[in-house]
Amino acid sequence: MVDAKAEKKNNTTATIQMAQTSTMLVRMIRANHPVDVTGLLGTTIESEGRTLQTVTILAKYVYRDLKPGYGLNKIIVVCIPNGQLQDRYNPDTKHTIWLAGRDAPTLGEDFRVRVNLKRLKRIADWRVREIMCESPARSIP
Repeated sequence: MVDAKAEKKNNTTATIQMAQTSTMLVRMIRANHPVDVTGLLGTTIESEGRTLQTVTILAKYVYRDLKPGYGLNKIIVVCIPNGQLQDRYNPDTKHTIWLAGRDAPTLGEDFRVRVNLKRLKRIADWRVREIMCESPARSIP
């Protein structure tokens, strides 16, 4: 699974939908209640008679305002852990890489979650990489 995100001034999290992560349980506290929601991708897929591990990679584009338009500051590449690594990355609600997402449960929106890049990097530095972009002064409309 590969997804691209574009956000201004947010270098600390990346939002994903549950369909974008393997069956890792999202364990966290949300609105003072424990949450335990399963990702919708399987931990493996079958292809040409072989069993392959699923991997979720995010490319997060971070922009700055140029008025008019935007300039690309950096691209953050994030490798979200496979559900088979549950005990290492999110064993319980106190030890989690997740934060509440930008969804409105009261409006019936699908559950979303944000991965905390600092927490993920603390566990496995290689899972979060930044590519700095020296974009010229021109803007992206």
